Amino acid sequence: MSPARAALLADRLDLAQLVTDYAYAIDERAFERLDAVFTPDAWIDYTAMGGIAGRYPQARAWLPEALKHFPGYMHLIGNLSFEIEGDAAIGKVACFNPMVLPRADGEGSDTMFLGLWYLDRYVRTASGWRISERVERKSYDYNIPPALKAALEKR
Repeated sequence: MSPARAALLADRLDLAQLVTDYAYAIDERAFERLDAVFTPDAWIDYTAMGGIAGRYPQARAWLPEALKHFPGYMHLIGNLSFEIEGDAAIGKVACFNPMVLPRADGEGSDTMFLGLWYLDRYVRTASGWRISERVERKSYDYNIPPALKAALEKR
């Protein structure tokens, strides 16, 4: 294998690990670990799925507040596509995101399902690859509780 091919494969593995690290940091509510995923000035746009858009510090502060209402959720990622050019790359990552939400009447819970893509820009830093931009693009949602759907439509 040529050195250039080996370097490209190593970069792909590093980027795959980076997006996996993001998913586990969110799902394990270890939001401090996101500091090793994003650049300090990264642009993050979660608006396609009802969230906020802003720089990384704003998004990092918002995530624990937004997700505290969900007793359980998972970000299952796949179909990773990366285009690497030197120390920059773009990527598209599919995400299946079931989320448990307690019912308004306090009797049990419902699980909603979200399907989306992360459209990313990456940059190689002295500490390795980092996400410099993440924009969500919605594919579908299923079983959104009526109260949450109404709140999202008001935004």
